[in-house]
Amino acid sequence: MSPTISPVLVFLLLSLHQSICSSAHDAASARSFSLCLAIHGVSNFSLPASPSYNTTLNFSIRNLRFTLPDVTRPAAIVLPGSKEDLQRAILCARNSSLAIRVRSGGHSYEGLSYTTENHVPFIVIDLMNLNRVRVDSVSATTWAEAGATLGELYYAVGRSSRSLAFSGGSCSTIGLGGVISGGGFGLLSRKFGLAADNVLDAVLVDPNGRVLDRSSMGEDIFWAICGGGGGSWGVVYAWKLRLVPVPHNVTVFIVDRTGPVEYVAGLVHWWQHVGPNLPDKFYLSVYFPTGSSDGNVSISFEGQVLGTKQQTLSVLSQNFPMLGVTESDLSEMSWVESTAKFANVGTVSDLSNRSPGTNSYTKSKSDYVKASISRHDMVEIVRYLSAGPPGSIILDPYGGAMARIGSGATPFPHRAGILYGIQYTVYWGQSDQARANEYIIWLRSFYTYMAPHVSKDPRGAYVNYLDLDLGGNNWTHPTGGSSMEAVARARSSWGAAYFGNNFNRLVSAKTTIDPSNVFNNAQSIPPLY
Repeated sequence: MSPTISPVLVFLLLSLHQSICSSAHDAASARSFSLCLAIHGVSNFSLPASPSYNTTLNFSIRNLRFTLPDVTRPAAIVLPGSKEDLQRAILCARNSSLAIRVRSGGHSYEGLSYTTENHVPFIVIDLMNLNRVRVDSVSATTWAEAGATLGELYYAVGRSSRSLAFSGGSCSTIGLGGVISGGGFGLLSRKFGLAADNVLDAVLVDPNGRVLDRSSMGEDIFWAICGGGGGSWGVVYAWKLRLVPVPHNVTVFIVDRTGPVEYVAGLVHWWQHVGPNLPDKFYLSVYFPTGSSDGNVSISFEGQVLGTKQQTLSVLSQNFPMLGVTESDLSEMSWVESTAKFANVGTVSDLSNRSPGTNSYTKSKSDYVKASISRHDMVEIVRYLSAGPPGSIILDPYGGAMARIGSGATPFPHRAGILYGIQYTVYWGQSDQARANEYIIWLRSFYTYMAPHVSKDPRGAYVNYLDLDLGGNNWTHPTGGSSMEAVARARSSWGAAYFGNNFNRLVSAKTTIDPSNVFNNAQSIPPLY
């Protein structure tokens, strides 16, 4: 009688064989890549066996979810020091059949700048050494390399002139390569639009290693890189940015309020009618931590005004008297000093420190609100939040310039008709790692609970707050793999949420600049084959 072999055993043996072959192929690709770099004079790179590998990889990982053992790690990390190094890294990766991920500041909410799907072998091009900023205060412009952080840009602008600023976000360690690629909403956006609205030119290294400026890449590609999301088009080497005028001093404040659910809900309910309708020079957001203490909940109103304390107090007293802002709540300082305050760093010089500080495990989602939520419903929302795990929601006011810029001016479509954006986040430390799934489930449940109150058809989301719950591409090879079906899947899920009616134009631009899908990630724009 012949012995029988279990089908399960056969499957395990085949899987083991495939795994061994795959590992051998990946190792060969990594050797080919490192040899290619060395031949072409690129020396600043780390392989998994290098002493610097772990430090280099982990330095810019802001979300500790992507340091866990089940996350695929890159075959190499390259830190180009020049445009030529960047070109060579791209071409060597292509020649070695390795996927490319590009990291600027490491703030990708889903780690897409330094992870891959389906264990596809990949390398990371980390731009942190391409961080030079050159400010021309006479023309009110700056050329900034894409590896510079917002803090490094703000510091350079502040040193150049007290009366110039840039319209970007508040976190000082975010990289320019990522934040501008996704739009870049910030405290000046109600007055001057997004970061991407203030891009005048760019230098892009495309999948073939060509160096293109706005003229040579063409307006469709330039449009796509200014808000169409990172990791799809090539690597932006540098941005030419418009600087905007600000007064000698701006007014800033953070007003904390604590009380019963009904009281706090009343403040938020009225804020909906105030924040999006204040004069353009006002930014007034809401920070709402989850949880409660002794039956009370807390909330913070954070503001920046391009004007004096007296002007600020007059407008807020008239439009938001129940907030009870007093002159002692207000401070006047230079714009660059205000960026240090909202970045929660000690001094202006600390803006240029890109060290990550304390990181945590996080998961985030986003929404847009087009119609004010009723007071009754706001009470129930606040009550829901009061029972939540560690986390927060942030409400960012739109209106002003955000409503005047057309929805197709850049790929970022969330313009006229948006009252405010919402960012939802839960976070935890190592000691709570066993409860991570519980916290994420709560976040998803709250997101579902909010559905009746936010934008619909599609339910909008902000591409700089990446959320893989919306769907993903599921690439299985370093390049290629797209199809009409892949485009349709992306369009009907995350593509519509992030880009609305702009998605089809983005697909056309992708097909022009990167038809082989060299630059891809779980939510990159797929080319149309």
